[in-house]
Amino acid sequence: MTKKDIVLKITDMTGIKQVDVKKIVQKTFDVIVDSLIRNEKVELRNFGVFKIKERKSRFGRNPRTGESVPVPARKIVVFKPGLEMKQKIK
Repeated sequence: MTKKDIVLKITDMTGIKQVDVKKIVQKTFDVIVDSLIRNEKVELRNFGVFKIKERKSRFGRNPRTGESVPVPARKIVVFKPGLEMKQKIK
């Protein structure tokens, strides 16, 4: 499912214009990303939690040469689904 699919489903369910729904969906995503940039946890009840996790630097291996290469530390976004979502998916 793409963002456009989400917009179309919401438009069909609510009757709100597609242009307006698209703006709202995009702004929602923008607010989530901005919060994560500020290292804030985004908790959506009954849906899940988005947060930033730091991966430590480590040594990896180049699969072609077998040579050991350093992998720098980095931040990643993790999502933990909420209880209601877990129950519905099972």
